[in-house]
Amino acid sequence: MTAPRWRPSWLDAVLALAVGGAGVVEAYGRAGPGAGQIHRPGLVAAGALVAGVLLLLRRRSPVGTLAALTGLSAVFRVAVTDDDYPLAAWQFYSNLILVHTVGSQSAGPRVRAAGILVVLAAYALLQTLPGQDVAESLIGAIFMSVAYGSGILLRRQTRRTILMAQRAAVAATEERTRIARELHDVISHNVSLMTLQTGGVRMLLAADPARDRERDLLRGVERAGRDTVEELRMLLGVLRDGRAPAGLDRLDELAGPLRAAGLDVRVVTTGTPRSLPPSLGLAVYRVVQEALTNTLKHAGAAAVDVTIGFTPDALAVEVLDDGAGASPGGGAPGHGLVGMGERVALHGGTLHAAARAGGGYAVTATFPLGA
Repeated sequence: MTAPRWRPSWLDAVLALAVGGAGVVEAYGRAGPGAGQIHRPGLVAAGALVAGVLLLLRRRSPVGTLAALTGLSAVFRVAVTDDDYPLAAWQFYSNLILVHTVGSQSAGPRVRAAGILVVLAAYALLQTLPGQDVAESLIGAIFMSVAYGSGILLRRQTRRTILMAQRAAVAATEERTRIARELHDVISHNVSLMTLQTGGVRMLLAADPARDRERDLLRGVERAGRDTVEELRMLLGVLRDGRAPAGLDRLDELAGPLRAAGLDVRVVTTGTPRSLPPSLGLAVYRVVQEALTNTLKHAGAAAVDVTIGFTPDALAVEVLDDGAGASPGGGAPGHGLVGMGERVALHGGTLHAAARAGGGYAVTATFPLGA
């Protein structure tokens, strides 16, 4: 993965322009031969522009730019040998900014301490030069210490804010999971039970031809209940992981890890594909997922064919493997097959799972499709 390209921020550009521009104005505004004046304005203006360029790089290498700027200031003080040469404003303010940056941006305490030692060494050097005001140097050192301390506080506050945001995100995820689990336990179970009981009543009325209207009404209640349960499961899935519900478009994504595990998975679609309701697409996805999982865990198969067949009235899902043909789990159907059967039944479909005569295992689910 390529590292993101570094670029200076708008604040870096503003500081660079401010320091460079102010340094040029000061150099030529205070130019003159007298005491307290800048005797070489061109040289001082060039130094201000270099300081502005260094400020653009302050976030990329805080200690490196601070060392370079401190060295530049020392070179200027030595090169301009006039005893009355005043300290240019750009030297002070740019060092102040970079000391603050070292405190707030540098990676470790040793790096930050190295940056501060560079500044203190430069100020100690200035004390040995002729014409240097001791009181002014001490005041500058105090300002630098305050800038460094404010940088440390800013860095700690930033880290604390990031940590609190991460904890809040984790807490929100845990709360969403808890809500999803409670909703599933309370609502999904009860609605499923109501739907199954309604289906039982409808079947009891099947022998009475005079109850066609009642059976139609009950069938509508069943359909509404199945749709409610599936939509609820879909919404709870989004609530848990924030992703859209899986469907036919993600079958290849589902087969990818199984192929990596050595199982040759072939996915084929026949007929004219139709757009499916999200709940039905999710049901098909789960049936295929459970069948492939059982094949990988129990059948000892080398290859499996997944066929999604569209007809005008139905959608057929067929998963055929070339394994040993044993029933998953052996003996009684496992929870996976029971869950598949319940999911298919909620959509009014049928499920058949059995060993194939020629070897292998077959899982076939049929879902009715409306007009």
